[in-house]
Amino acid sequence: MDTLSYKTVTPSAKSVEQEWLLIDATDQHLGRLCSKVAKILRGKNKPSYSPNLEMGDNVIIINAEKCVLTGKKMTDREYLSYTGYPGGQRVATPEVLMKKSFNKHLKAGYNPLYIKVMKGMLPKNRLGRRLIENMHVYNGPNHPHEAQNPKVIDINKVK
Repeated sequence: MDTLSYKTVTPSAKSVEQEWLLIDATDQHLGRLCSKVAKILRGKNKPSYSPNLEMGDNVIIINAEKCVLTGKKMTDREYLSYTGYPGGQRVATPEVLMKKSFNKHLKAGYNPLYIKVMKGMLPKNRLGRRLIENMHVYNGPNHPHEAQNPKVIDINKVK
């Protein structure tokens, strides 16, 4: 048997097929939902996963305002950000970030709470910044991505 004939197949950026997935966030716990979405964005649910490539799918989350935080996390948890200036540390609660998501001046599909949570679960490099752009979050049941024919999945059955 010729052992040199065995080759490790590594996927290339051209061979990656990305799908569009639709997830309903109604009555889902925010952290558990986002951890499963992070796996999908990263591509860890695919057998051809490669850590250095953008292997994941595009995810559309609808009904984002209906997500749940247990206990008093909605008012007591604090997310820190820094403006870059002296004394520029800002504190925001999930309640405040959720109210910002209804701002009409924000880009469609951008939800500050979900972005803050997901950035903590993705790599802190160029790849992570590219992956976060594949997530689109909408507060209501409507979204403008009907042309992509998103596949509806039940997030409770994703491991």
